[in-house]
Amino acid sequence: MKKLFTYSLSLMLVLVVVGCSSQVTNSPTNANAENPTTQESTLEKAKKQGFITVGFANENPYAYATPDGKLTGEAVEVARVILKNMGINEMNGVLTEFGSLIPGLKAKRFDIITAGMFVNPERSKEVAFANPEYSIGEAIAVKKGNPLNLHSYADMASNKKSKIAVMVGAIENDYLLKSGVAKDQIVTVPDQPSAISALQAGRVDAVTMTGPSLQAMLVSSKDDKIERVMDFKQPEIDGKSVKGYGAAAFRKEDTSFKEAFNEELDKLKKSGKLLEILKPFGFTEQELPGAMTADQLASG
Repeated sequence: MKKLFTYSLSLMLVLVVVGCSSQVTNSPTNANAENPTTQESTLEKAKKQGFITVGFANENPYAYATPDGKLTGEAVEVARVILKNMGINEMNGVLTEFGSLIPGLKAKRFDIITAGMFVNPERSKEVAFANPEYSIGEAIAVKKGNPLNLHSYADMASNKKSKIAVMVGAIENDYLLKSGVAKDQIVTVPDQPSAISALQAGRVDAVTMTGPSLQAMLVSSKDDKIERVMDFKQPEIDGKSVKGYGAAAFRKEDTSFKEAFNEELDKLKKSGKLLEILKPFGFTEQELPGAMTADQLASG
């Protein structure tokens, strides 16, 4: 799905059930399945009941259960605000494996997928995605002031003296090589903190990883002598941008629900509220989805 920073939580979370607006369960018994004998839509039923059931896969920072059982994450909090604005005040969470999210939605174990799922043509044949709420691309950090004037992988390829730290096994290694960066410019490190340490020590001129991962590393480093390059140009590999877009997903028949969700999401984008919701989870303005739509992503 995404090459991102998944943090494992205790298996005990599967058994946790909490009340209020953040109920988490691994049982389908509380799923808000539609009654096939009526014409009441999922949206109408949710508004009447005041709650909705959502599927998530315990993947930080998109959707996960905290040690005390609270359901949170960027996808959850975006959906929480939108649903409240629609008159649906509570969300009950159904924890499942990521690969079971789409089958679970179609089987009516839950009514929305709030897992930060990437929108692509294959998935769009199975479910109806809302418009994206975030984007994920690559990012770089450099010494304060960006002394080598690095704003893209192409800049790194042009400056053969530049050294770039990349975590071992990370896809960024392939992206750099395909962008023309020489193999001897790439310094492999065991983990993300080691990349930041290499930059701080002057062993490399830049570090690269996905945007939220880098942002989290910079925040934890508390070092004002290094900075993120905010006008970084996303690489294109084999003629395609590496940027991905995540969104909530609905059943194909729940068109009115998806459209109402999109209307409220658009309001959050225009007001600036969307960025406020995303920021605590390591997202910046670089991770905003812009004008990209689910239809565009579905067509490839």
